[in-house]
Amino acid sequence: MAGKIPQSFIDDLLARINVLDIVESRVKLKRTGKNYSGLCPFHKEKSPSFTVNNEKQFYYCFGCGAGGNALGFIMEHDRLSFPEAVEELAKLAGVEVPRDESRVDHQRELRRKDIFALLEEASDFYQEQLKQHSQKAKAVDYLKGRGLTGKIAALFGIGYAPPGWDNLLKN
Repeated sequence: MAGKIPQSFIDDLLARINVLDIVESRVKLKRTGKNYSGLCPFHKEKSPSFTVNNEKQFYYCFGCGAGGNALGFIMEHDRLSFPEAVEELAKLAGVEVPRDESRVDHQRELRRKDIFALLEEASDFYQEQLKQHSQKAKAVDYLKGRGLTGKIAALFGIGYAPPGWDNLLKN
């Protein structure tokens, strides 16, 4: 299930799926004019404030403000992640979910890993400065004054940026 789901597929899927069918399979609805109404599945209520507009393909609750399209309903009602909800709707529509496995995504992922590695190195540098820099006492006293112990500083990766603009570059 790796890869990005193309937006064009999601748009086509939502055009194929009828929000009324999705909601009606999970919530008891009554026709009220051109809309359908029922008790909201997202909060407790005694009188119906939940409506489905089949013409415009959306649902809305006037009680709690929940609203959206078929995909949003499935996500919220069935507590599914976005990709899981797309898979569920695709299954109902009888279509396979395509995945965009382009080289650009792999290159972006590699770039992202490089950036995180650089950030990790910078974090390590500043944490080390808190332990070894000649002016570390000022920083440690400040942290102690704020109620932070050495364990907490280590747990949250707190460090010390010494005076100067190019300390990290020199490292």
